[in-house]
Formats: sequence, C-alpha cells, structure tokens
Amino acid sequence: MVSPVISARNLTKRYAQNVAVDNLSLEVESGQFFGLLGPNGSGKTTTIHMLSTLLKPSEGSILINGIDVSQNPREVRRQIGLVFQESALDRTLSVEENLLFCAGLHGLKKRQVKERISALLELFSLENKKSAPVASLSGGMRRSVDIIRGVLHQPKILFLDEPTVGLDIQSRRRIWRFIQRLIQDQSLTVILTTHYLEEATPCDVTSFIKAGRVVSSGTPDSLIKEFAQTVVEVECDNPDMLLKRIDIPRSQIITDDSSSILIRVLDDKKPDLEKIQTTLSEGAMSFKVRKPNLNDVFLWLTNHREGQGT
Repeated sequence: MVSPVISARNLTKRYAQNVAVDNLSLEVESGQFFGLLGPNGSGKTTTIHMLSTLLKPSEGSILINGIDVSQNPREVRRQIGLVFQESALDRTLSVEENLLFCAGLHGLKKRQVKERISALLELFSLENKKSAPVASLSGGMRRSVDIIRGVLHQPKILFLDEPTVGLDIQSRRRIWRFIQRLIQDQSLTVILTTHYLEEATPCDVTSFIKAGRVVSSGTPDSLIKEFAQTVVEVECDNPDMLLKRIDIPRSQIITDDSSSILIRVLDDKKPDLEKIQTTLSEGAMSFKVRKPNLNDVFLWLTNHREGQGT
C-alpha cells in the first residue's frame, strides 16, 4: 500500500482561547490535485502554514513524504514550494534578482538555475521582464513570478494559498495552464486554497472546512451529485415573503439574501416548481432551474446550521 505524501492527524491550533484548527485530519496522495476550501476564517491558511512548517501545531502530527514536520522541518522545506496569499517578492529587486536570491536560499548554484529561470519566464511570456524591477510589474505578472519562485527548486509538493486572488481572467488562466502542466509533466502534488470555486473543479479531491474542521470531502463530482439533483434560483424583491408563499422547508434553502433565493432540490423533496412560477408576478423577477455546481455546495456548507435538516 502506497503511503500518502501528506498525512495530517488530529491537527489543532489554538491562539489563547481561539481555536483556529480543531482536530483536523487529512491525507493527500502523490501527484494529487487537492483543494482545501472554506469561508474566510475557517482555518484554511492556518492549516497550510502548519503543513508547510511555518506554524507549529498545538496538537497533532504531520508527515510530509514520511518526514515528521516537527522533527525535521528543514528537510521538509527542501521538498515543498509555497505561494503565499501576499507576494513574497522584494519589489526593489529585479525579477531575476528575486529568483536568484530564492535559489540561493535553497542552496542552488547560479549556473544551475539560470537556464531554468529563463525557461520558466518564457512560459509566462516574461522573458523580456527579467531585468525589470518587480515594482514595475502588473499584479498578474508579479503573481506569475511568485509561482515561478515557488517551483524554482523543483519541489515535490506545491502549496497554493489563494494564488489568483485579485487577478483578471487572462492572468488566472495563464497561471492555471502552467500549474496543470506541472501536475501532468512532473507529477507535482498541489494543495490549493481558493475563493474561486471554479478553480477547484479540476481537483482530484476537495475537502471543505468550517470552524477548523473538515465537514465534507470527496471528488468535486461526487460532492455535487450527493448535494442535489437540481438547483432553483429565484431573484426577487422580498425573499421572506416569497418563501412563505411557496412553502419551501428551510432545510432545502441553500441561501437567501436581499435579492435572491437558492433552493436545493432532492429526489424525495422536490419543490412545487409550478407553484413557484405562479408567484413570479408577485415579487419575483426571474426564475431559473439549473444543475448544481461546487459554488452551491460551498454556499450550503457555509450557511448550513448544525441541526438543520439535510
């Protein structure tokens, strides 16, 4: 039986009275694209920081490629790459100077990495920016250099913490083409946190966490199929009034706000769609029946209250 490349057991992280991660366990296989998803404050970044040696757990254990993180963090750091939420680049240095400095931290010789730097910059169409100061780059360019920095030493595992936050669609696509290429060509193991749920759809496995605990885990397809057969999406002026009229149980409401309602449709609890449609002239502005997606699963797990029916 092949051992997982990442094995975390009963991880807990406390800050005084605040429990950021609560008895969390997970396993990631070699070459897997793994998504760690959840709302702000759910413990995603704290978990990534513990897995990548930046934080010591209050309790629990972590093995990276069979190496105990608490016993040998230096060896673990040789095998991992990390792209932070915030850029780790020195804006006063050039792109190449930043990358050479990173190479030096990993004990790589300048001659070893010059060709690799050029090849990686070319993949992002940044070869003509090699001598440019990082401060002069666009946000998308800086993020690309951050990712190049994270894989420069050819790690076996790459942690991506919100890698494309704030970027335009074109920059995001360029970055994901590169990441997918690394996964396919080098069997790189990638652990992702993101608020763009469509970026997690290609993951082999996704785990949703809430209040520091894993609340659901599986392939994106299996989580979506288990969640619902159909989603009813209604835009309206007064969700509370509309919900009373169509008599939908709260256990089927994914979320409702000041202008819309999302309804989870299960095989055995189908809402009366005809009844919903007849209310459209009385407060509802649009009505749509569609297939569920990972965003719906996220909203359900984020808004679902303990004890509420499923």
